[in-house]
Amino acid sequence: MTKPSLPDLLHAAVSAVGGTERPGQVAMAEAVAEAVDDQAHLLVQAGTGTGKSLGYLVPALAHGERVVVATATLALQRQLVERDLPRTVEALHPQLRRRPQFAMLKGRSNYLCLHRLHEGAPQDEEDGLFDVFEQATPTSKLGKDLLRMRDWADETETGDRDDLTPGVSDRAWGQVSVSSRECLGASKCAYGAECFAEAARERAKLADVVITNHALLAIDAIEGAPVLPQHEVLIIDEAHELVSRVTGVATGELTPGQVNRAVRRAAKLVNEKAADQLQTASETFERLMELALPGRLEEIPEELGYCLMALRDAARTVIVALGSTRDKSVQDEDAVRKQALAAVENVHAVAERIADGSEYDVVWCERHDRFGASLRVAPLSVSGLLREKLFTDRSVVLTSATLKLGGDFNGVAASLGLGPEGTAGDDEPVWKGLDVGSPFDYGKQGILYVAKHLAQPGREGSRTDMLDELAELIEAAGGRTLGLFSSMRGAQAAAEAMRGRLDMPILLQGEETLGELIRNFAADARTCLFGTLSLWQGVDVPGPNCQLVVMDRVPFPRPDDPLMSARQKAVEEAGGNGFMAVAATHAALLMAQGAGRLVRATGDRGVVAVLDPRVERARYGSFLRKSMPNFWYTTDRNQVRRSLAAIDQAAKAAGE
Repeated sequence: MTKPSLPDLLHAAVSAVGGTERPGQVAMAEAVAEAVDDQAHLLVQAGTGTGKSLGYLVPALAHGERVVVATATLALQRQLVERDLPRTVEALHPQLRRRPQFAMLKGRSNYLCLHRLHEGAPQDEEDGLFDVFEQATPTSKLGKDLLRMRDWADETETGDRDDLTPGVSDRAWGQVSVSSRECLGASKCAYGAECFAEAARERAKLADVVITNHALLAIDAIEGAPVLPQHEVLIIDEAHELVSRVTGVATGELTPGQVNRAVRRAAKLVNEKAADQLQTASETFERLMELALPGRLEEIPEELGYCLMALRDAARTVIVALGSTRDKSVQDEDAVRKQALAAVENVHAVAERIADGSEYDVVWCERHDRFGASLRVAPLSVSGLLREKLFTDRSVVLTSATLKLGGDFNGVAASLGLGPEGTAGDDEPVWKGLDVGSPFDYGKQGILYVAKHLAQPGREGSRTDMLDELAELIEAAGGRTLGLFSSMRGAQAAAEAMRGRLDMPILLQGEETLGELIRNFAADARTCLFGTLSLWQGVDVPGPNCQLVVMDRVPFPRPDDPLMSARQKAVEEAGGNGFMAVAATHAALLMAQGAGRLVRATGDRGVVAVLDPRVERARYGSFLRKSMPNFWYTTDRNQVRRSLAAIDQAAKAAGE
């Protein structure tokens, strides 16, 4: 039988999902097929509207080997599993003569734990278990959520938290889920045969395509114990998020509250001497953290160093004691012991990591108004880890709408542990970059406006000229504005000022759930939505109700961000340009994502306005501009007001 052609397969899949074939999508599918066949690595930038999920799914399914697809957002995972994959598999079946199986796999804590649900959760204050269903009043929010989850447990096939609608709080979910460290293991658990997490793993082992998230991919790479099934092809969508997600997984934290919980959980399961040793170290740690100042610790202060070694040694003693004592008076002892062990092992691991003081780690102290002080440790770079763990023994395809920064892929590639494109080092995997463009005509659909007449934003103080400019732009646009701010304080100040000046609804992130805010924004043309980081990447409002995207300033990392400043310093010490490699690249990625909120469909028109003159005046300004979609560029404020007014009139005339 002749092998079906890729164009025919792609055509069938696109028709099945009701899409339109794009030249960029065809080019992407051909490049992915070639990379997979050659066991090579590929970075693909595919703009909004390209149809990139089919651009990688079709060649991957056609290849026939097992594929893992890792994404950053729940929305894309759902789209793949509920829409794209079912339709594509059916559409390709007549030509492939097979129906590839697909499954979703997440970390264990994302699944309902039947043992926790039925036996209760081990608590800190007492031996044994604590039935939250008895203790939570049925009329309380927690009580209602717990009772709803008990009913849901009898209906759900997956036990996946994301299938529970409406959702529940982290606190409620924590009562019915366990981490991988707390899990008893299927063979020891009375509910092992019915376990939702184990069932998800079994489905993944049998599937041809496994959909997962960046965090689980990072755990699989970092912890050495394979979580994902063996696979020949790895596709990373939303790849611009990968480095920050992997960094998050590789970050450790110690707080006095967390250490106290570990002490309480272990105290009644071990001998008094071991418990007292951990209690004493915990009290010393709490006293030191009360005095700790926020910021990076380039060297661990002597007293803190001794304290961390005491915590490490005491935790190790307790871990040994937990393994050698039994106490049948404790109800469901295995579960209680497992939770205690997980808590103490985490304290041991983080205390040991910080005390050892690797040159490849950054340590800092944070203070939070509500949660107090914490000690944190993160890798200076994850590039070496990614190079070693991701790019061996399989073909890797990384794709996103924003992978080219400043006009090439090398900046993002370097963060992934890859050398410059086309070079072949001893331990540097060879890769190719491809920009398949976008179906949108950015030059005709959008304007990039930089307000070069404004004063340069300072670190402190109100920006009255920026607020005046913002009000004038919103009025010209008739509302229809998404305001992206580099800080929550900036968003709040702008919302307060605009509510006092403009007769338009101004929505502010934090005043409602994000989903509700976006729905309300999309429903009314006169409404504006202001917010911070999650809005820069998470808003998809095609049509005339989002025709002005405003960025208040270049979103550089905070100067006092310990991890970013440490990374910048490390690049400089190695002879590179730390500012461009870290701060400017971080800002460029966010600005590219933010500008991408404007044009979401072929009929969209509008303006991206950056109220920071540095994008025009500073030496790095051209790097930032090149990272954004290729809009028509201007610094003429009158031209922009006329354009916004014309776009507003056209939308009103069309009855929108």
